[in-house]
Amino acid sequence: MFPFSFEWIWDLSHMIFMGGLVYALTIIGIGMTYCILKTVVDTMHGKGGGQQH
Repeated sequence: MFPFSFEWIWDLSHMIFMGGLVYALTIIGIGMTYCILKTVVDTMHGKGGGQQH
């Protein structure tokens, strides 16, 4: 069941579940955004890569 489904009832258990889901997705999104931005910054500055022998 999803919140846009007609049978959805906003009781306490559904609110806790959706809150936990949003929290987990936010943490994953922040972590992935950090990794992508760090990769872009390191690439622009010429760091990393391991191709320099």
